Amino acid sequence: MESVEDFVRAPTEELLEGFSREQLIGVAEHFRLDVGDKRMKENIRGIEMDSKTFYGKKGNNQAVRAIPSDSEDSELDGSESEDSEGQDSQEEWIPESGEGMFIENDTESVNEEEDEDVAEVANPGPPRWKTVHNPSCNPYPEWQGVSRSDEILSPLQYFQQFFSEDILESIVQQSNLYAMQNNPNKPLNLTTKELEPFLGTVVYMSLFGLPRTRMFWNKACRVSQVADTMTLNRWEAIKKYLHFSNNEDRQEEGNDPLHKIRPLVTHLISKLKSIPMREKLAVDEHMVPFKGRSRLKQYLPSKPKKWGYKILVLAGSDGVPHNFKIYTGRAVHPPELADIGASGNVVLRLAQPIPKQENYKLFFDNWFTSVPLVLTLAQQGIHTIGTVRCNRLPGINLKCDAELKKKGRGSFEEKMAIVGETTLHVVKWYDNRTVSLLSDYAGAYPVNEVERWDRKQKLIMNVPRPAVVKEYNKNMGGVDLLDSLIALYRIKIRSKKWYHRLVFHFMDMIIVTAWLLYRRDCEGTGMTRKE
Repeated sequence: MESVEDFVRAPTEELLEGFSREQLIGVAEHFRLDVGDKRMKENIRGIEMDSKTFYGKKGNNQAVRAIPSDSEDSELDGSESEDSEGQDSQEEWIPESGEGMFIENDTESVNEEEDEDVAEVANPGPPRWKTVHNPSCNPYPEWQGVSRSDEILSPLQYFQQFFSEDILESIVQQSNLYAMQNNPNKPLNLTTKELEPFLGTVVYMSLFGLPRTRMFWNKACRVSQVADTMTLNRWEAIKKYLHFSNNEDRQEEGNDPLHKIRPLVTHLISKLKSIPMREKLAVDEHMVPFKGRSRLKQYLPSKPKKWGYKILVLAGSDGVPHNFKIYTGRAVHPPELADIGASGNVVLRLAQPIPKQENYKLFFDNWFTSVPLVLTLAQQGIHTIGTVRCNRLPGINLKCDAELKKKGRGSFEEKMAIVGETTLHVVKWYDNRTVSLLSDYAGAYPVNEVERWDRKQKLIMNVPRPAVVKEYNKNMGGVDLLDSLIALYRIKIRSKKWYHRLVFHFMDMIIVTAWLLYRRDCEGTGMTRKE
């Protein structure tokens, strides 16, 4: 064609012959032509093209949507059907080879708005998954830490390790100050010798199911251990003015939602971090039941207690907590930690007290698990196992649920990929339903058997179970164990102050922690359970 007029007047079929879509649009843009001919557009769309060669590599300003923040439990009998995977809000993490990965800095709750900021995380590239044809047992990384105590303390000494004299004196000082701020004519005059019996009565009340605290002083149902300790009026006065921080300092510290109990929370976290850790740890969430008025209150329909405060906990497989974070909405992520998305950042913040390069094992559920999280922890020498949503595994092609179901109960498939110096294992196992697990140290082998009840044949049958499933089931329940022990004798004192519910929960948690530490120390000295 010799001129622009010849190009425009030529038939569409002649124009398209020998040209690709990319070339045609380039010519049109070069001559500033309006490619508006309907026939020309239809013919251009019909040309098959490679999206990668047309759109090129992913630009530096591209971002994938962050890990979804809808919280749900990930039990191994949960469904991971193909339909549910397609409805998940998480896009595949597939950066081009040699480029960095960019993830939006999303919030940790569905109640918060999405942020436009994008943070860069260095990554060697997308994993290339391969089917494992030669099954072999993976070398188990040997734990290099030490967690043993040769001394057994009294129950009061275990409790005083957390509620020490310094924090009790701080509570007394702030409670007296709060009483003076409310009514200077009626000072509280609280002392530590009076605060300790008050806390003792609060703990003792948890053993009874009385709906009102005044009933402990009532003649009809009087409890002498409580009523003889202090009068009802004095007990209610201490409870009314129980305080933990100065209200006048709130403006100086900024908008901290936990300002009322921040000194107590900081003190307890520092004490929990000092507890020697065991090899197996888990990150999970649990609820503090609460239905009063508070903007921190959450609703989680999958939990037994659906309303309350959400706390994210790092605990050992024996239930001993080592770190926790109260969910308050958008969290400030430390700049020294990698930004890998909302839920992954939670694990990185909770895992800060874990000693690095000592082969600790960390377990979490599918709300947290992602390839960037596993790779980031592997660089710190922390090995991980977690149930995973299949759309968070970039480039993988696992068998659908129907194929595994045809093979029968206990069938599984394993994929493996090497990213840098880390070997990733993905195992999809079918029991009652399918479940997928991601790990950097455990795979499907050695396969063991587990007993299951067959409804059709009405008998107990042996079902093959991959090694990674056994490891996960054995060590994931630390936070659930802590939560169940707290629920046995939970302090249920009613209060109009929203932070009292959290303070009483911390007392329950410390009592359970002291009991678990006592059992651990007894086992360390060789004492039998009967003794």
